[in-house]
Amino acid sequence: MKFGLRTPSVKRSLKVRTTGRAKRMVKKAVVPGYGQRGMGVVKNPKRAARNAVYKRTTFSIWDLFK
Repeated sequence: MKFGLRTPSVKRSLKVRTTGRAKRMVKKAVVPGYGQRGMGVVKNPKRAARNAVYKRTTFSIWDLFK
């Protein structure tokens, strides 16, 4: 498990800002329960637990400027 600063990725940062919005709008209209809190635990509890720990033990470079 990683601790500390996450490695920034310019490629991923651009992708999430451009292609994600339209895709999320379509998925929210079609898939019931998409985008609601807690659905990750229902779908895959092991992954949700791992992601929760990762989020608490690492930080982004952008968090330093807040």
